Amino acid sequence: MSHFAPLPVPPYHAVIFTAQRREGDRGYAEMSAEMSALAERQPGYLGMESSRDGEGFGITVSYWADEAALLNWKAVAKHLMAQRLGRTRWYSHYRIRVARVERAYEGPEGR
Repeated sequence: MSHFAPLPVPPYHAVIFTAQRREGDRGYAEMSAEMSALAERQPGYLGMESSRDGEGFGITVSYWADEAALLNWKAVAKHLMAQRLGRTRWYSHYRIRVARVERAYEGPEGR
């Protein structure tokens, strides 16, 4: 299985979530799996790529067909609960950036 999300030709949107985890799981792994499965069922969801280092710093990029799809995802009740728990339980700091992808390349042969 590839770690790369199977994405369409741009344009599409990306939500870039970088976060520093606190120590201990406290339900994180279960909620993370639940959020991934829930996101996959949302209209306009295109895919996700994620990585975390041994010190708890992670980057997750979720891809969405358009801004309306990502705004709808942001408003899903279970996702709102997970966001609240992230702020109070799991993350010491995080950043979220939203971008419109205009061009995309792959390589080494695709460039």
